Amino acid sequence: MTFDDLLLRARSVLNPRRLSSHAGAGGVAAAILTEEGNVYTGVCVDTACSMGFCAEHAAAAAMITAGENRVLKMLAVGSDGRVLPPCGRCREFVNQLHDGNGDAEVLVAPGVVMTVRDLLPHDWRTAGGGREG
Repeated sequence: MTFDDLLLRARSVLNPRRLSSHAGAGGVAAAILTEEGNVYTGVCVDTACSMGFCAEHAAAAAMITAGENRVLKMLAVGSDGRVLPPCGRCREFVNQLHDGNGDAEVLVAPGVVMTVRDLLPHDWRTAGGGREG
């Protein structure tokens, strides 16, 4: 499956809308391709008290619910359908779900693909030494 295919899947679930006076959803959508060849999608949920979550988290939760955790490719799109790079929280989250997810390819801009590892160049798990506190 190509990034163009994933882009179509993510765009197909975009649906910006108000859920309540304090919450909205669907302004960002994501698609994840797994090692098993399945595609999982998700949308963001935004709340007034910051308890929402990103589209990548929703897609990853669907993947985990289905019994998978190895990501091969992923991308996110904004409400206008343009590609968005994942935020730092999403990068770290996906990286920790499987030891091989650092090799997952991420479309960060049209024609620009990076690995999760490239997006997290100073991984705290391999930095060596301890954390002083």
